[in-house]
Amino acid sequence: MTSSWPRTTNRPWSSTSRAGSRSRPPRARSRRLLPPEPVPTPAPSGRSATSTDKGHGRRETRTLEVTRILTVSPMWKGLKQGFKVTRERMVKGARTVEVVHGITSLSAERADAATLLGLVRDHWRIENPLHYVRDVTLGEDACRVRKGAAPQILAALRNAVVHLLSGVRAKSCPEAIEQLQIHPDQAQALIGIPQGE
Repeated sequence: MTSSWPRTTNRPWSSTSRAGSRSRPPRARSRRLLPPEPVPTPAPSGRSATSTDKGHGRRETRTLEVTRILTVSPMWKGLKQGFKVTRERMVKGARTVEVVHGITSLSAERADAATLLGLVRDHWRIENPLHYVRDVTLGEDACRVRKGAAPQILAALRNAVVHLLSGVRAKSCPEAIEQLQIHPDQAQALIGIPQGE
């Protein structure tokens, strides 16, 4: 196979065939893509699931595809399926695509693609608020403690605070913190300090 650098000629190319001539196929059929694109094959039933959400000025489409063909499955005891989640977002006309991969111990009989997609969504519904409370409300992102065991100790304390705040009747964690500041007796009762007479 040989190739050469492209060059520009001064004279325009003109077709030597007449418009109705059969010596050359029509232009649309004669054009070939290099390299040829593979023809997408539809996933078998139960191996792919899609969901679409709209809200807050955006549209997000999630597609989950599962596979049981895992080359490292003997190395991980209990590994049953792998999956790929493709998230396509449209926000104010801008399109972004994110692809993540995951593994699960759930067999195909226990969880098809639609079930796994629901489980992934439920995981992030729990995970996102928890991280927001730790990172923003409790200031973990702004914390500059980096040495020794102090970061792990502070993380454990923040986890304990998140757990304790879940027992306070309030609309949000900041509101629960404010309520406990106003009523320190409730805070003492929450952590098990006996009330003085």
